[in-house]
Amino acid sequence: MAKSSKARLKAQAKYNRKPAQKKRRASLNKENRKRGTYGNGDGKDVSHTKSGKTILEKASTNRRRNGRSGKSKLK
Repeated sequence: MAKSSKARLKAQAKYNRKPAQKKRRASLNKENRKRGTYGNGDGKDVSHTKSGKTILEKASTNRRRNGRSGKSKLK
């Protein structure tokens, strides 16, 4: 693994430990459970829209959307 990849993973791990990020992740997991899609292997994810609501969509679509600006271009 390249040096830059290791550095990025280390930084990402640090970011994911932040209380705000834990809270965000927990709320998304809770919503996934509520919608019956958590851990069932259907490939669906709860995604935030620009208005702040959540929708179900393919996990791959949800995770690849945001570019360098971090702004959603599709929702």
